[in-house]
Amino acid sequence: MAEHWKRKLDRLHADLVRRDDPAEWVTEADAVDASSRYPHLALRGPVFGLAIQDPAAGAHWRLVKPVTSGAPQEVRDELNSLLWFRAKDDTDDAATRRKLLAAVARLEKEPLNEMTVLGVRYRIVRGDEFARTGEHNLEPPRPTDPEPSLISWDGRHEARSPDTGFVLDPERDGAGLMASAMKLALATFAYTGPRFPAVVRKHSERAVTTHPDIILLPVGFGVAERSGQQWRPQGALMPTPHDARRLLYQGMAEMWPLLYEYSEAKRAVYARAAEEFRRARRADEAQVEGRLFRICRIERMVRSGPDGPEPPRPSDLDNYGPMKMHPTMDEHGTILDSG
Repeated sequence: MAEHWKRKLDRLHADLVRRDDPAEWVTEADAVDASSRYPHLALRGPVFGLAIQDPAAGAHWRLVKPVTSGAPQEVRDELNSLLWFRAKDDTDDAATRRKLLAAVARLEKEPLNEMTVLGVRYRIVRGDEFARTGEHNLEPPRPTDPEPSLISWDGRHEARSPDTGFVLDPERDGAGLMASAMKLALATFAYTGPRFPAVVRKHSERAVTTHPDIILLPVGFGVAERSGQQWRPQGALMPTPHDARRLLYQGMAEMWPLLYEYSEAKRAVYARAAEEFRRARRADEAQVEGRLFRICRIERMVRSGPDGPEPPRPSDLDNYGPMKMHPTMDEHGTILDSG
């Protein structure tokens, strides 16, 4: 395994030198600098998404739903909706609709992690989310991380998730020399320590053998709040640093005062902090009422084996089970009840 990776890294280095691409060199330099300034990895926990393997599009698995959900059942619900709306809107063929609705019926009752519908394989995919850390801080966005071409603070130009359509190919090159070194470092990663139950550690160790290959997903960005010596995530994973900044801005200016029923005086304090943060444009930290928030860079990995990306593990927990999500529909597309 080590010799395979050494050859791979040597090939990537030689290719980087041959291309003599200044932009790639700058990106690699940023990555080297980050590995020095933020040498540790802080695990944030498992995340889940939806992948398909469609013979009409090739042998590889690709993502159709971002790997950002906190539990497998959330993604099963997304698959339920995807198939139900395909039956409702995307076909006029009764036989095709019957097969789609049969799959929906199973998802209403069974916590399935994989199914084949009309020749296409669907799989709930498991990943791990982590951030780089230094002595006291999480890694912020890098200068070479892409920003949206249109800067909006009201959400009208939110960037599309880079996960959508992403090919889950562990042999995929083009991620860079440092990214490939990261994949090598993560190959033997498994949960350790008493914070994880024994069964969780056991399943993590087993995954190193059953799904030995590492796929790095597109980098995301989030908001974290300092709590004592720890950082706690606030809100969803976003596709660009600016989307994360807008999430923090809207939280301070609109969402948190409404959600937590702030007093008028407190609303004014948070509104001022939000506008100060907005005026700074590319700030990566904000403070208000003694609270410290930071825009941080989030990385994710998916393990892969001979049959593709790793599904949820038996020890991955759900907060709820399968349920009926949509009205009953017949094979002709007629809605028979209201849910």
